[in-house]
Formats: sequence, structure tokens, C-alpha cells
Amino acid sequence: MGKAAEAARVPFRGGPLGAGRDFTASFFSATGTDVSFHDPEAEKLYRGFLADSGAGALGELTVPLVATFGFAVHFVATRHNWHPHRRADGSFPPGYLTSDLFAAVVRAWNADAIAFYRFVTGLGVRVLAVLPPQRVPRQSDPEVFFAAQECVREAVAATGAEIVDVRPRTAGPDRTQLPRFCLPNDEIHGNLAFGRIVLSDLLARGL
Repeated sequence: MGKAAEAARVPFRGGPLGAGRDFTASFFSATGTDVSFHDPEAEKLYRGFLADSGAGALGELTVPLVATFGFAVHFVATRHNWHPHRRADGSFPPGYLTSDLFAAVVRAWNADAIAFYRFVTGLGVRVLAVLPPQRVPRQSDPEVFFAAQECVREAVAATGAEIVDVRPRTAGPDRTQLPRFCLPNDEIHGNLAFGRIVLSDLLARGL
């Protein structure tokens, strides 16, 4: 998104605070109208982004916050994580991936990310949560990836955050990212063309 905005000369503040896996566990603390990130480098970057936006705390933001926290579901979907949940033939029990148990496991995994969205929207800040590129690396289970993504999407939407979902424009019939929107020699990320589509969606929302 950032590279697409730069290429289009669309002004923005911010950028990556870390890898997706850094935001699937406890990563922040909230106090008053602000948060602090547990990772020192993420905290340093965050303070810089706030300063660039003219805000002393998260609750003082006057511009929408765009985030992807919690949507690195390929980590959740790593195959070995789910061996204990499978039957002897390697399949999941019928209905397991849409069950309350599965949803509880996934949401527990992403509890801090969901809590982050809930906290920020509670401050009155407009939050837009962007679904990830629909790319399932070899070490991840596609069934779990898509089911887990839906669990996180529903939980984040319930916090009041707006979901930015460009899947109808960037994914094929098998639900995975179309090759023309994939970053070459990379199993996870989207390319500049994908970023441009996300950017166009954000701009259409009035950002």
C-alpha cells in the first residue's frame, strides 16, 4: 500500500511496524487514549508516525488509521499447528472449520490484534482493516487459511473497524491471489498492482 501511494504521489503517514507474525501475539499495551508497543523498534516507528501526523497520542488522530494487524493468517494456518485437530485419515471432522471451537482457537491466537481494533475504534478513530493478499505458502493449510481469515474478519468487523476487501478483484475461482497480483519469488506478499487496487479502494472510501 505504501509503495502504491508513493508511486501515485498520494500523501500518507506511517508504514510497516514489523512482520505480520509480530502482531499475532501480545504486542501492545493501552493506557488512557494511547498505546505502547512492546517491541522497541515498533514503538520508535509508531512515535514517529504520530509526530508526523501532528498527534501526541493515538486518540488525537484526525485521519483514518489503516492497519493489517491480525491478518497474517498463514502463520495460524501452519500445517503442524493443526495435526492434533485432524482425524486419523488427515481430514478435519465435519463442520470443524466452521465450528465455535475453531473460531475460539483462531480468535485466541489473534486476541491482541482484535483488542487493538476494539480499543482504537473506542477512541472514536476511524479504522480500516485491510485483508491480506490471498497467498497460502507451502507450509500452510489452505482450508485453515481461508477459515481462519473469515474468523478474524468477523471479529475485527465486530469491533467497528471497516474491512477493506479487494478479493473480488484480485483472487481467482480457487480463492487464491491471481498471479498478476503476486510479488515474484515471494510466497506471501502482493505486488505493486495489488497495492494500487487496495489504494483505489481506500481512496473510494474518502481517505
